[in-house]
Amino acid sequence: MKIIIAILIFSIIILFHEFGHFLLAKKNGIEVVEFSLGMGPRLWSTEKGGTKYSLKLLPLGGSCMMLGEDADDCRPGTFNSASVLGRISVVAAGPVFNFVFAFVLSLVIVASIGYTPATVSYVEEGSAAEAAGLQVGDQITDFDGYHIDISEDMNIYLAVKGAPNDRVAMTVKRDGEKLDIGYRPETIKRYLLGFNRDAANTNQPLEVASLIQGMPMEEAGVLPGDVITAVNGVEVPTGEAYDRYLEEHPLSDQEPVQITYEHNGHSREVTVTPAVYQSVSVGFQYNLVREKGNVFQILKYSALEVKYWIRTTILSLKELITGQYGMEDLSGPVGVVGAIGDTYEQSKSEGTFWVWMNMLNMAILLSANLGVMNLLPVPALDGGRLVFLIIEAVLRKPVNRQVEGMIHFAGLMLLMLLMVVVMYNDIIKLI
Repeated sequence: MKIIIAILIFSIIILFHEFGHFLLAKKNGIEVVEFSLGMGPRLWSTEKGGTKYSLKLLPLGGSCMMLGEDADDCRPGTFNSASVLGRISVVAAGPVFNFVFAFVLSLVIVASIGYTPATVSYVEEGSAAEAAGLQVGDQITDFDGYHIDISEDMNIYLAVKGAPNDRVAMTVKRDGEKLDIGYRPETIKRYLLGFNRDAANTNQPLEVASLIQGMPMEEAGVLPGDVITAVNGVEVPTGEAYDRYLEEHPLSDQEPVQITYEHNGHSREVTVTPAVYQSVSVGFQYNLVREKGNVFQILKYSALEVKYWIRTTILSLKELITGQYGMEDLSGPVGVVGAIGDTYEQSKSEGTFWVWMNMLNMAILLSANLGVMNLLPVPALDGGRLVFLIIEAVLRKPVNRQVEGMIHFAGLMLLMLLMVVVMYNDIIKLI
């Protein structure tokens, strides 16, 4: 079932992307030769209005093939016969439709379960944050130079960048006024195994949500999605049981710890020595509970949800380019199917409604991600084609079509190579 759901989500997102190209092509008088869902051999096809509509074997892609798109052909009805602005609109329509689709899905989620304003819910007594004047009820609008719209913005920023080591600088809104608050955070040193988990579901099995880079669990080969079942031979069926065990047996670098965990249904054991982890405590907590709103707030926060996913994708790309993330952190279709499947399995116990909400949230993530990735100025992607069209608009003459075609072909080959590497990484993670 989870594979079918993943395929359906992929298919709908890709269909919507290609539909954007299709509509703008028709509007600009460009003949669409074939509109297809999937890749590889055709399973089914029909022709209407001069366009062949096809369903292909591999449900991991799609296409909107336009007449003369990759040729030096300017006959009426070809891609190059349209004005340069018309062609720009056709190419940009795919990613734009991804963002529109993400917004529509966000409307459903926000209208159904509400939004999460970044409101301070707790200030630690005696902390530097309290001394600086931070209060419960303050709405965070800026943290360390990063604009905050919703609580998820704080989540991703702290997850990627971490809390500032020297000084917290934040802006909050209180009673309609904006206040700047700054203070020096407290540094905390503790022994850790080096994994993160879902702190909100301590009554569930202890699943590794993510790993702390350079810490023992990562070096031992444990992967996100693995489930810890025992520590030093003592069963820990839930996160609560694990917490109780640590209260009775505090971690130290003097005593190695034997971890028993499940990886894809297979039990494994690894022995690790806890390491010192230095973290920064900002001294406050913020709202993670969704609130219902009026029509204006639903529209506003639906747009902010899409903005969040777009910013998250861009921030992740930036971290990848700067070396904070490596190739092993990338996921392709195999990894995404796995993530959708895991989310589906975890949601089933909460009921059908939450399965739908979580699947829609995954679709928003993927649709916004596809939109951003396609706008990258990489040959063969929509963004790469836009670069050549913008150059044509500025110079008022096209770049040599053959040269452009060769560049796009080279870009396609590199993208295919990257896809193979990413798919290999995904498969290795599943073994």
